[in-house]
Amino acid sequence: MALTQRLARVAPEYLDRCRASALDSPGASPNWDPPAEDLLDTDWATWGLIRHCRGPGADPGTATLLDRAISGDLDGDLGFLDHDEVYDGFADPPRQLTPAAVADIATGLDAIDADALLARLPGSPEEASVACGFGPVFHGDLAAHLAEHLTALREFYREAARRRRCVVVWVD
Repeated sequence: MALTQRLARVAPEYLDRCRASALDSPGASPNWDPPAEDLLDTDWATWGLIRHCRGPGADPGTATLLDRAISGDLDGDLGFLDHDEVYDGFADPPRQLTPAAVADIATGLDAIDADALLARLPGSPEEASVACGFGPVFHGDLAAHLAEHLTALREFYREAARRRRCVVVWVD
């Protein structure tokens, strides 16, 4: 089973309803079921971007921003989402980003110069794949794959910020 990075845009009130459900149900079920259009699976791409951004000559702020976007913040009471209905329990339980944090991340993601970032990838496909932590072989156009997922992450956060949503992140 492959691990992937998952994100959900939800209203703070939705999290409150899930918390109440977990407290009231015999199996502590949070009744977690965000709409499909408010879910994002970034596969492994963002992990590769972060690893690339930690390489020589990179702006460390970009890696920090991307890491926060997919790791969430440590504060927040989401223990009620530590449930097999939400994630498989392999990695850390889900974490939250508040609407204010989401707005900050959306602004930061929009400021990333994706062309310059991806232009720093090594020239050979094998070296680029290794630099991103994917091993010596990546099937397909790595730069296009990373650009596609960065664009999806930007759009996801931009819409979450516009709607003043929280973002919940987890690995599944």
